[in-house]
Amino acid sequence: MKTIIYTDKAPAPIGPYNQAVLVDNMLYTSGQIALDPVSMELVLDTIEIETSQVMENMKAVLEAADMDFSNVVKSTIFISDMNDFARINTVYGSYFEEAFAPARETVQVAKLPRNVNVEISMIAIK
Repeated sequence: MKTIIYTDKAPAPIGPYNQAVLVDNMLYTSGQIALDPVSMELVLDTIEIETSQVMENMKAVLEAADMDFSNVVKSTIFISDMNDFARINTVYGSYFEEAFAPARETVQVAKLPRNVNVEISMIAIK
């Protein structure tokens, strides 16, 4: 059974996709960028603030599916500049208990939507 997950506490989709899809006990999230869910404006002051906004958006999506970061089994981080990796990683890591952190890859890409610096997607399980 496929269930669409939506919350107004995360940015509304800006294209033909949903914030997340729940299939049985598996949650597949769309990538989140640093859009403020109220103003729909980008939050790009520093890479740390941008990453925090991304993670807060992801937290809202997880909560809409009655989950939290402890349910995440896989993350994908897309970044525009690998030189930002350590700073992104510090913020990202603060949302997880290190011993139970999910599997993850981080990939530098040529360009991200709206020219942001970081986008993160996740897979979680209940």
